[in-house]
Amino acid sequence: MIKNKNKPQDKKEQSPEEKIGFHKGSLATLTKEREELLRILQIVEQLMQMHIKELKDLGVDLVAQAKEVAKNLKGKKPIEDVLN
Repeated sequence: MIKNKNKPQDKKEQSPEEKIGFHKGSLATLTKEREELLRILQIVEQLMQMHIKELKDLGVDLVAQAKEVAKNLKGKKPIEDVLN
């Protein structure tokens, strides 16, 4: 098991100020990670929209294809039933 070197093993050794600092630092890091994830998601969405637009310009009807796929999936067992 990997132990965190920044966090003492015995919680009694940490003062309340240290605990507060640890949790505030964790939240700051996680907030930055979330912002980066959202930025990546926005880039992916832009790329998808570009491809959708190009397919529409080429005459591909994605709505009709999605309806066909949904129609073919009707009557199929849900994955939960298949696994059980």
